[in-house]
Amino acid sequence: MKLFLTKNPKKHKTDPHYKQAKRENYRARSAYKLLEINKRFNLFKRAFYILDLGSTPGSWLQVARKIAEENLEKYNDGYYHRDHFKILGIDVKAISPIEDVKTLRMDFTLPEFRDEIWNYFGKKVDIILSDASIKKSGIQFSDDINQIKLCYKVLEIVDLFLKIKGSLVIKAFQGSDFNKFFSDMKKEFKYVKSYKPKSSRKDSNEIYLVGIKKLW
Repeated sequence: MKLFLTKNPKKHKTDPHYKQAKRENYRARSAYKLLEINKRFNLFKRAFYILDLGSTPGSWLQVARKIAEENLEKYNDGYYHRDHFKILGIDVKAISPIEDVKTLRMDFTLPEFRDEIWNYFGKKVDIILSDASIKKSGIQFSDDINQIKLCYKVLEIVDLFLKIKGSLVIKAFQGSDFNKFFSDMKKEFKYVKSYKPKSSRKDSNEIYLVGIKKLW
């Protein structure tokens, strides 16, 4: 299976996260970003219904499935619990199949995707993940703005499909509109934190915003 791990083919073979991903059968080094975020914020606590936006090649789906499966036994108590999990991943590129995970090849910004969410889950989800990224033009100012525009599209889905007290992880770029988006996220969640995983490349301006306990 092809691994989509770094932009520079000369560097990826020496990248420690690339090597770890190959050993542990993750499709990309980005799996460790989500694992770090979850370790820091415990976002997947009692998470059984999970929506992942911008899923290719599927490493975040692999992590989500692993944790959701563990949650079935870990949280089998008198509090919020399910006897099954549901995970839906979407991307404009094809996603290789993952056992017990539903994937779609379509644009999640299109209105018809909302029907797909409802038809699959039938109710609001516990956590929404978005490692989605625009296709960079190389002009940083434009790329930063367009990434934030994409983040707002994600926030529209959050408003409709994330349950109260649910969590969000979303990738943003640190640019001119970042602070405004950060402020707007604060209106949606009790806590909003910014976090750059150690597994992110040092030369990248990507940062993850973590929304904890959706307010309404």
